[in-house]
Amino acid sequence: MTRIAIFGAAGYGGIELLRILLAHPEVEITYLGGRTTAGQDVTDMYPHLLGSIKLPIEETSVEVACERADLLFFALPHGVGIPMVAEAVRAGKKVVDFSADFRLKDVTTYEAYYRPHDAPELLSQAAYGLPELHRDTIRDTTLCAVPGCYPTGAILALAPAVMAGLIEADTIIIDSKTGISGAGRSKLDLLYHFPEANESLLAYAVGTHRHTPEMDQELSLLAGSQITVTFTPHLIPITRGILSTCYATFAQGTTLDQAQNVYEEFYAEEPFVQVLPAGKLPRTKHVSGSNFCHIGLAEDVRTSRLVVVSAVDNLIKGLSGSACQCMNLMMGWDETTALDQPGMWP
Repeated sequence: MTRIAIFGAAGYGGIELLRILLAHPEVEITYLGGRTTAGQDVTDMYPHLLGSIKLPIEETSVEVACERADLLFFALPHGVGIPMVAEAVRAGKKVVDFSADFRLKDVTTYEAYYRPHDAPELLSQAAYGLPELHRDTIRDTTLCAVPGCYPTGAILALAPAVMAGLIEADTIIIDSKTGISGAGRSKLDLLYHFPEANESLLAYAVGTHRHTPEMDQELSLLAGSQITVTFTPHLIPITRGILSTCYATFAQGTTLDQAQNVYEEFYAEEPFVQVLPAGKLPRTKHVSGSNFCHIGLAEDVRTSRLVVVSAVDNLIKGLSGSACQCMNLMMGWDETTALDQPGMWP
């Protein structure tokens, strides 16, 4: 059995990872780390896990975790985990990081959106944890950076079109809407207070959202040239899910039927991406509780634009499920292990 440590175990990402790993036949959870929650049993905070695990959350210690575990997950806020990840890597452990700290290859870009980086030498070593695009790199890495939830849905929605040259890459617009759980459990900003968020729709971080450079980075790699997207996120009053509607002008001579064929072929062997039949569009409800991404295509005939809609569960395919998928690849297991269940309904 592979021994697993989870830092930030009491957050939404950490606890969803824990729930997934409890069904994993190859792993044993041996360490849960936290700061403000240290000393509590995880089921005291999350009674839905009663009968499945009885393990206390301990004071954060990379040294202790390295003694007890073979692979370490860091589900910590941006910047907080950098020195801990670096310590675990130096100790020879495999690491999967949930934050943005190792997603971007350019340290200047990272520091423009986040903070000074304490371990820039690790950026070139880290794999960007989107298996559909970087499967081989993830298999060979010891440090994997799980993508942001917004970039996961948006990049998967646009990757086939960009790679195949179906669109004019300088016309990409991404409009995404997310559930409130994307803010995490500890963020107590007034925006996420029920009376403020319920029956309301909010655009935020317009033109400045931190996930934008991930989209630019990955789509530029696919295109072989610089792509700069326009991205606007919105907060909607649901618990979980992200719906991304992506727009781009068709390349001359491209048709919707051609695009549908390209998408179906591109994702034909992908276990967690479903391209819907022509004329069908996804809903967040259809992927809730699953590691699946659903993608549907449409055309705005008046403007000759391709419209691609994707839906993911922000806590699973957008975070913890992708983390497990990456772990499976890093360990040489079937990447669908513990993840091949359909979503919840209703």
